[in-house]
Amino acid sequence: MALWNNDAEIKFFIEALKNFASPEQLFYNLQSGYYAYVSKGYDAGGQTLQSRNSLIGQFTEKWCKTLFEPIAKELGLFAVNGAICDELGLTKKSSADLAFCTNNNIIQQSENIKLLFEIKMSVVSNYKFIMPDKIEFIGDYKQHKGNPSLLRSDSMLKAIGKSINIRVSGYASTKIPIVILGNSPITESYIKKVDFLKTSGVIQGFWSLNPNPTESDFVKITPKKGFQTIETTDMIFRLSKKLVERDMNYFSSMISKTDLGEVVSIASKETTNIAKAEKFLTLIRNLK
Repeated sequence: MALWNNDAEIKFFIEALKNFASPEQLFYNLQSGYYAYVSKGYDAGGQTLQSRNSLIGQFTEKWCKTLFEPIAKELGLFAVNGAICDELGLTKKSSADLAFCTNNNIIQQSENIKLLFEIKMSVVSNYKFIMPDKIEFIGDYKQHKGNPSLLRSDSMLKAIGKSINIRVSGYASTKIPIVILGNSPITESYIKKVDFLKTSGVIQGFWSLNPNPTESDFVKITPKKGFQTIETTDMIFRLSKKLVERDMNYFSSMISKTDLGEVVSIASKETTNIAKAEKFLTLIRNLK
């Protein structure tokens, strides 16, 4: 299966128009026709297009499941849309967009979830709808006024907020990697932020599944790989395999150097590196 591209976006529009959506739900109705976005230098005439958000959200969640399903299977797991787990704060109203699990159930126990994905994908490029069923590419995201996918600050903040909510849900969340999936680059203002989120362990990465969002320059990867542009499906497999198979533990605390030194001193008395790590994590979690 191909990664995200213009053909995937055209397929979304064609399927939506064929099955359930009107042109007004999917496009801006401008004087020169129906457009996915308003080109730079033009006016939307007060129009705001919110109705497309839920439609593209449903499409991209299913699209990601189709893309990731063979990868999950290769790892001996299932790709599940809408996973619910009360232990992790994943409720029916705020479920996991996609998860790798040891079973195919919607209701999950935390120990059966091996990898969580939050999906922040949207229509990236601009298109014109020509009656009755033609979708014509107009230009990439740099040529229109919209900020798609991970280029939107509100999308980034929602993804970060949901990830933090999972992380603070309790001990059950400390072993589960979290990845944000998008189909656009990030802005330069988020380069340091995504790298810090990765190195601090809150989020294990922001991945763009769109290898060619524009012909011009864009942020492809950040210095510490907090954000990466996925070039091949094999790259997804390698990154996912690494996250699933490594026995990682998230820990976070703000304590004095004296207390931290005591924790390190006690933990260092254990005989093996694994035992030292387990002791350290236990002591950190039990600090008041």
